[in-house]
Amino acid sequence: MHIEPGYVASAKILAANAAAVALLGSQSVHLLKAPQLIVRSLIAAVAFTLFMQAFHLPVGPSELHFLGAMPLYLALGFVPTLFGFALGLLAQGLIFAPADLLHLGVNTLSLALPLVLVHATLGQRLRAADTRPTLRSILKLDAAFYGGVTLMIGFWLAIGEVATPLSAWLSFASSYAAIVAVEPILTLLAVHAIARSQHSAVVRLCFQPQAV
Repeated sequence: MHIEPGYVASAKILAANAAAVALLGSQSVHLLKAPQLIVRSLIAAVAFTLFMQAFHLPVGPSELHFLGAMPLYLALGFVPTLFGFALGLLAQGLIFAPADLLHLGVNTLSLALPLVLVHATLGQRLRAADTRPTLRSILKLDAAFYGGVTLMIGFWLAIGEVATPLSAWLSFASSYAAIVAVEPILTLLAVHAIARSQHSAVVRLCFQPQAV
């Protein structure tokens, strides 16, 4: 889900940075209202960074990563996952891949906007149902999220400065099918583990015991 340096012009990078800051700023009020979300955001950032480093493979104009998006979203909540993405990408750039800092805003939006869309639609429906997520519902969340991520990569490539064949994007998009197949199982295990331990004060502080 990374856009490699050189694909996006400087003016568009600045616009992406401004949009990412605006999105995070609009959600930062939740951190002030509920300080436990700060703890969860830090957990999300660490977990997301470890997930990305655990598996990453260059595919065409971008990289295939294990993101752990839905385990984070269902275990920690929307706001912590949103900030976890941004902080995790920042940590990766500072520690592992300084070249990625150039596209920090671009890469943040590639994950944040699909998450916002999923939360506003499927996530809210799951919350309204007030039931524990099933494998089927998690598959829908994963498919929607990773579909959004691949579309965001396609968007950046479409407005980029480097001509990219459609086949290169299709190769990248299809590579995420493996993630969509594996991640729901891990998500389901995480949700059930948290539900079994929700009597613990530490678990209630660090995780979200409800469905979404």
